[in-house]
Amino acid sequence: MTVYLVPLVIIGALTSCGVYLLLSRNLTRMLLGLLLVGNAINLLILTVGGESGNPPIRGRTSGAETTTADPLAQGMILTAIVIAMGIAAFVLALTYRSFRLTTQEEVDTDPEDARVSKFADDEASFIDEDAPQHIPDRDTDEPDELDALPGHEGSR
Repeated sequence: MTVYLVPLVIIGALTSCGVYLLLSRNLTRMLLGLLLVGNAINLLILTVGGESGNPPIRGRTSGAETTTADPLAQGMILTAIVIAMGIAAFVLALTYRSFRLTTQEEVDTDPEDARVSKFADDEASFIDEDAPQHIPDRDTDEPDELDALPGHEGSR
């Protein structure tokens, strides 16, 4: 089996550029990064799919090829292209909606997420590692307050 270096370099470049764009705060750049990573994966599937050969149709030949091409890789890539188009349309719709609501394309840090993160950090600093931690008892088959809706005790 011959390994071609050019497709592998292209796959690496597409993946690295796509990840770089995905890490930005701009929604359009995120979409472009998602599409680049998807194209890199398609190229990877095509590269791993093996060498070219005769069409995978009984009785058909092309040139002096002795082997038959693997149709699975081609089918997977066609499916991935359709899925990528659907995801791109969805992300474009989200971007448009976000732009219409906030008139900006940058994704800001959610204040509630920042508050919860700060609260979790403060709470983690007060935990005493030497104190015995409470381990909840195992769940039993006995009914407790969360097992049924109020007023439906007889429905078991």
